[in-house]
Amino acid sequence: MRLAKFLAHAGVASRRQACRLIEAGRVTLDGRPAKHTDEVPVVNDQTGEMPVNDQSGLVVCVDGKPVFLPSHHSYWLYHKPLGIDCRLRPEDPASLLHLLPTGARVYPAGRLDKDSRGLLLLSDDGELTQCLMHPDFHHPKHYEVELARPMDAIFVTAMAAGMDYGEGQVRQCRVRALSQTRFEIVLTQGKKRQIRRMCRHLGNRVVDLCRTRLLNLTLAELPEGQFRPLTDAEVDDLKRGLDLR
Repeated sequence: MRLAKFLAHAGVASRRQACRLIEAGRVTLDGRPAKHTDEVPVVNDQTGEMPVNDQSGLVVCVDGKPVFLPSHHSYWLYHKPLGIDCRLRPEDPASLLHLLPTGARVYPAGRLDKDSRGLLLLSDDGELTQCLMHPDFHHPKHYEVELARPMDAIFVTAMAAGMDYGEGQVRQCRVRALSQTRFEIVLTQGKKRQIRRMCRHLGNRVVDLCRTRLLNLTLAELPEGQFRPLTDAEVDDLKRGLDLR
């Protein structure tokens, strides 16, 4: 298994973030600086299962601390309020890192901006996170959006058609008006601040943005600011939706 994939399976970071750690020289393999081409021996390249009685002696460290694969993965749902930063930075008092459940070494499977709220999935399952975050997989994410000014039919049509607001063409999406100033949108892409930039491009401004659904997961009765672990049935359903079963 390639090193970045191993680090993702170990819950260190997503595969993309793991590549950045390697590039920054923060990862070592048997005491030497690691390379992207380094591999870690495993029995199953899909699950990341390690060899029984492994004699390779390979030691993977991040910032000098050994990294091991978890015996099982954790999956948490979080109802993110405004003002929480999803970047796990210990020096930031607003970071989600300071709110994680005790003993949970998980990271967000996709982000919500600091000024956005709603459903956030956290896990140490690198493959699942990769599937959810990579735009090639087209997994739907539902949002409800409140605008500063009323919208018209032209606005709804333009949002659904996709556009280039200066970051390249974005995909078509589903949009449904809920009131004169509120609409639901379903994205399968999720570029940085995409909804806000689309609305700004069309001459309006977002005053509230809430993610309400991710594949089969919803907030349901989860109070704002609270975590809960996913049930086994929810995890199985989620993996089926991601074709990871």
